[in-house]
Amino acid sequence: MKLRSWARAVLMAVAGFGALAQAAQAEEAGTIRLGAAVSLSGKYSTNGVYTRNGYDLAVKAINERGGVKVGGKSYRLEILYYDDESTPARGAQLAERLIQQDKVQYLLGPYSSGLAEAMAPVNEKYGVPMVEANGAAISLFRKGYKYLFAVLSTTDQYLQPAVQLAASRAADPTKLKVAMAFENDPFSQDVREGVTADAKRYGMKIVIDDKLPPELNDMSATLTKVKVLKPDLLIVSGHEKGAATAIRQLADQRVYVPLLAMTHCDSAQIAEKFGKIAEYTLCGAQWAPSLSYSDALFGKASDYAALYQKTYGEPAPYQAAESSAAVQVYADAFERAGSLDPKAVRDALAATDMQTFYGPIKFDETGKNAGKPMVLFQVQDGKYVVVWPEKWAEAKLRAPAPGWDER
Repeated sequence: MKLRSWARAVLMAVAGFGALAQAAQAEEAGTIRLGAAVSLSGKYSTNGVYTRNGYDLAVKAINERGGVKVGGKSYRLEILYYDDESTPARGAQLAERLIQQDKVQYLLGPYSSGLAEAMAPVNEKYGVPMVEANGAAISLFRKGYKYLFAVLSTTDQYLQPAVQLAASRAADPTKLKVAMAFENDPFSQDVREGVTADAKRYGMKIVIDDKLPPELNDMSATLTKVKVLKPDLLIVSGHEKGAATAIRQLADQRVYVPLLAMTHCDSAQIAEKFGKIAEYTLCGAQWAPSLSYSDALFGKASDYAALYQKTYGEPAPYQAAESSAAVQVYADAFERAGSLDPKAVRDALAATDMQTFYGPIKFDETGKNAGKPMVLFQVQDGKYVVVWPEKWAEAKLRAPAPGWDER
């Protein structure tokens, strides 16, 4: 008889890589069990695996250093996994199962904002904390949840650094003109909200504010206006397809802007696929191995990247890095709480203020990380290098971009 998919996919990670048979022992003294519903099948499966890898790597590292100490006693960590099948409804069911049937008192988040949004009301209902690493939607933190915490920067922050960078270079930011082109989907419109707020804060003039259709494959109308209005900064958010479209059409139509910033540059592989015409593009990013962040567990960001590469045989994606940071946050909260009571752990989480290889983590009253900035890559000589904030930069910004005839 064919097994249900959740039964086939349930996994137990003990010390990061344990066996399913040990799940029944999770309540024994000396073990803290976390629960996670992640996408091991379906459309988010690639990133779901990255999420699980990040969780496992942190659990293994923490356990190898003796685990966590709570009230003078040492505990090892383990994770009970289920496959949410990339479906929000399934994620909510599994959150209920983890809490009610498996008696898990601490949850790690799924991959994607949609899954996190489906699960958050469940852990809130039962007073079970959830630390999530891969749901960036700002809407998650406008619903008054008290048990939801996120280590990553939220969507409204994705391209705010581009505005900040432009302002830092201008003698008078109020003289700057900004053009915006955003896909009409929740993610990009959240990005737009942050950009608009920062542009207004600096007194910049928004001369183009275009809302483009999903599956962004033509920006001709926007670029025609860019030619006429000559903005100082063009900001684009349209996922991988939008990034590719912008690069291609800016070059084809010979549209010049001094600064170009967008989302999804790296996942769209603009440097690899478009070569020289992608040079000088600024790209919002959550994390990079080249950043100078460090902590006592993993060392520098580059050390984490090397460990991930050695363990999994592939470069460290940011989804894994932020997932590892979520486990570190729990370990820190357990020790500071001095108790395994979920309410005490929740209160310790709320007071988190720590530095990790992934960046600073400090939760505000809504549960989002108010401590970590997004960073900006710039495509330089075919590579993505961090140029902003200056404190974390690995190379100097190349700006303004030269004209097309000079490239």
